[in-house]
Amino acid sequence: MRKVIITLKLLPILFLLGLLHYVLPQHDVVRVTSTEVIRQDFTDFNRIFYAQADSGSAEHPTRDIRLVYAERQKTFLLGFIKRDARGVMVYRNEDTGWIWPPYFKFDSSDLQAEAAAAVSVDGSEKWVVITHYGWRNKFFSIYPNAIGVREIAGPDVQIIPWFNLFFFAFLIVAYFFIRAMWRQFKERSVDPLLEDAGEAWDKVDSHADVASAKARGFFGRFKAWLETWRKK
Repeated sequence: MRKVIITLKLLPILFLLGLLHYVLPQHDVVRVTSTEVIRQDFTDFNRIFYAQADSGSAEHPTRDIRLVYAERQKTFLLGFIKRDARGVMVYRNEDTGWIWPPYFKFDSSDLQAEAAAAVSVDGSEKWVVITHYGWRNKFFSIYPNAIGVREIAGPDVQIIPWFNLFFFAFLIVAYFFIRAMWRQFKERSVDPLLEDAGEAWDKVDSHADVASAKARGFFGRFKAWLETWRKK
């Protein structure tokens, strides 16, 4: 039973961590190899991982998706630690508009042009930082959404995710602040109410015990009176 309780407590934490990993911005040091526009068919599962149609366009069951192909410098911990390895990555390029997550991106066409201008050729490599959110899943055809492209000097440039650092610092401060407020509220409001309720319940129990004793005494005397008639 204890394991079940621990599991139920861990599930919301794991869900929150997964949600933050999906929506928080990540920074990849990449070399853009090409760009492309494909026709994407959506399923009931992967549809939730795509943004709405571009601003000013109608929403359809299938639509064109802009893709950016790149060679990526692999990292750990949302880009904090670099690995001595490279791999390929495919990014989608969609407007987020006013929906979730709140990146308010309306310039996917401009970003596609920037990515196309940053395509590397043999002998003249260009390295850029692609800021994105989301996951890559080959089985369900899910791509992270690129929200920014900027050129850098080379693959060894260290990118510090300042937004994520400030965000987690804010969460920690907010947690301790709300915890302190809740303790004060509990001490000043909840605990006195619980004490009053406990005293009221004790009074009710005491009255009930007295009434029960009286009832037992009455029925006891009545039973004794009946016994006297039986003896006669």
